[in-house]
Amino acid sequence: MQTLPEEVTEEEVVVLPIIIAALDRGDDDFNNILTMSSTDNIVADADMCCASCGIAEVDDIKMKECDDCDLVRYCSDLCKEDHLPHDESVCKERAAELRDEKLFRQPESNHLGDCPICFLPLPLNHQKSVMKSCCSKMICMGCDYADKLRERDARLQPTCPFCRHPLPKTREESDKNKMRRAAANDPLALSEMGTTRYKERDYVGAFEYLTKAAELGHAMSHYKLSLLYREGLGVEKDEKKQVYHLEEAAIAGHPEARFDLAVNEWGNERFDRSVKHWIIAANLGYDDSIQALKTCYNEGKVSKDEFAAALRGHQAAVDATKSPQRDAAEASEEFRAYQQQTFGGNA
Repeated sequence: MQTLPEEVTEEEVVVLPIIIAALDRGDDDFNNILTMSSTDNIVADADMCCASCGIAEVDDIKMKECDDCDLVRYCSDLCKEDHLPHDESVCKERAAELRDEKLFRQPESNHLGDCPICFLPLPLNHQKSVMKSCCSKMICMGCDYADKLRERDARLQPTCPFCRHPLPKTREESDKNKMRRAAANDPLALSEMGTTRYKERDYVGAFEYLTKAAELGHAMSHYKLSLLYREGLGVEKDEKKQVYHLEEAAIAGHPEARFDLAVNEWGNERFDRSVKHWIIAANLGYDDSIQALKTCYNEGKVSKDEFAAALRGHQAAVDATKSPQRDAAEASEEFRAYQQQTFGGNA
């Protein structure tokens, strides 16, 4: 039975099955084994072999990746169970690294995405966009208001500016549209139904709807679930699940969720992680993050260049949501009256 020298690094633990197989073939010199192939090649070979038994991947043997990390693969659940005690600490460390890589990656846009008509980013101010119950599309007020002017001038019946379905005339008709979309597993409609249940203090019903929407990747639902777990409404309080849903929302571009994560990290005195969160939120156009970074700058926790870059990123994100059409709508008295009517719930 061949033995390995004591100088085995943590990185080489990943490729031990390859090395052991080579030693069992009679390649006694451990150093020669490593020099015969580059580290990249060894790792590549390890990707094709079971980390527990060393068997190679062939047509009838398919490798399964570790559920948490990207370091090892297994040929069976039994091999995974056998190898887990040897790999658990390294696996957890790598899984945490992968999670942080995902968590601190700057999203391309905020969680609301773009208006499906003008294709500009939707503003974070929810009163500057409206959900259409017929198709569950979020439309910016600029496009929505412009379409209303077109219908008024041409004396047309009011229709959705996206799907051209006739607009509901009553709140009850709008609610039926939302229920129909929710039954079709539309994440935005499910989230809206969850919000309605929450306002009615039916927290169990709210939790069920929001969970379904979150499972479909809806960022706002993840954020609202974090609030339910924090307050213990409709579900038992659970800090780990609260943080998980905050992180999922933040990864999807929800700046308020990321701001809350930053506050949590600040309370745990992990200031560098707080600053990272606030910079990412600022780059999404979130005003409160700029104020938080200003405080960090005054305390010396953010450099002048970092603060200046965050200011530029914030302004760029805000400018990206502007257009002549949106500015004209917001400046119109008709728009303000229409906005009041729209948020009455009949859209």
